[in-house]
Amino acid sequence: MRIYLLGGNSLQSYDYPLRYWEGVVHLKQSKIYKMKKCVLTFIFLITMAICFGQEKMLCVGQYWTEDEANLKMKEFARTWCDKASWEKRASVIKHGIIVGMKLDQMPDIEGNFNAKITNSRTFNGYIVENIQIESFPGFYITGNIYRPINAQEKNAAILSPHGHLQDKRLKEDVQYRCAVLARMGAIVFAYDMVGHGDSHQVSSHDIPIAMLLQTWNSKRVLDYLLSRPDVDPERIGMTGGSGGATQTFLLTAIDERIKVSVPCVQVSAHFFGGCVCESGMPIHKSKNHQTNNVEIAALCAPRPMLLISDGNDWTRNTPRIEYPYIQKVYELYDAEHKIENVHLPAEKHDYGYSKRVAMYNFFSHHLRLNTGAVDWEPTINEDFVTILPANQLKVFTEENPLPDNALKGDDEIFKYLDLK
Repeated sequence: MRIYLLGGNSLQSYDYPLRYWEGVVHLKQSKIYKMKKCVLTFIFLITMAICFGQEKMLCVGQYWTEDEANLKMKEFARTWCDKASWEKRASVIKHGIIVGMKLDQMPDIEGNFNAKITNSRTFNGYIVENIQIESFPGFYITGNIYRPINAQEKNAAILSPHGHLQDKRLKEDVQYRCAVLARMGAIVFAYDMVGHGDSHQVSSHDIPIAMLLQTWNSKRVLDYLLSRPDVDPERIGMTGGSGGATQTFLLTAIDERIKVSVPCVQVSAHFFGGCVCESGMPIHKSKNHQTNNVEIAALCAPRPMLLISDGNDWTRNTPRIEYPYIQKVYELYDAEHKIENVHLPAEKHDYGYSKRVAMYNFFSHHLRLNTGAVDWEPTINEDFVTILPANQLKVFTEENPLPDNALKGDDEIFKYLDLK
């Protein structure tokens, strides 16, 4: 066999017997195999090291006991003594959230919502619409818009994420709170968690970047609401229960466009959230800091915030532990009157009627809603709300299928995002 090699300025030829090349090929294949094996082993070890390192930074579920959390809160309190030292710590915490969930690696997108509203229905004082908007190219946010019939030129707007129950957006308690707020004069956007409702472009809700996707989706819902000419940017609220409360205090902590927030039954010193969308990415801990959801919620200061807690879950200590800590942060801004806690020791983990009434009152005051638009007997009467069957609130149907450009499956989503 003759080969040609470029040596210097001349082309030289060499003859080699075939058996020589057979040996070379065998040797090369052997070396390539060993090289591939070494490379794959190296990649595996690096991946495991990264995963192990990240796992060490995760604070999942009941990461501390209640006793440990009590001591940690005292330890955190010793790291700041005035507004300047708190804001220095707050900056570290906020940076930890953004970098920990890789929010800084998301695409730079403005507008381009490609919003589509379908199936508009009019009820007693409010309108319900099905809506889809594009979160990033090919990835869709699905939900419902509830808005007042007698809308003003500029109206308050409220983001309404939901908690961990399959198809929770479609359930009665979500419909009640959205309809009441709409009749009181707010434009409310209730939207799906990833993997719930109509949001099934991912394999499941347990996708490792669920926290990132949901926080990004919330940001895009906020962007969309602020793009509407009928929304007042100075009257933006957000509320959700359980996992929806996690989304509420997370977005409020990092985005000052949320003016008023009501996280319901979730802010806890010892419990960090049991789902990947709450604690599956290292937002609470890094080489440089350790924090918890109490301090993340405190980043909302001095904007109005209502903590709703109960006696039958991880918020049982709120009046004694979580609320006093956050209250001290608000004192730094002379805003003690803007942080409240409604504690219901006889109630359980839900967003039930009494919790909703507390939220209605808080929003009506801080977002200047019209409480006269609903009946009080002696508290707000929700009986006017028409509870719709799930199929009427679904966004993607035979008549309105998933768009052709939709990303399908985790691999396509990861490929588009190209996260480091």
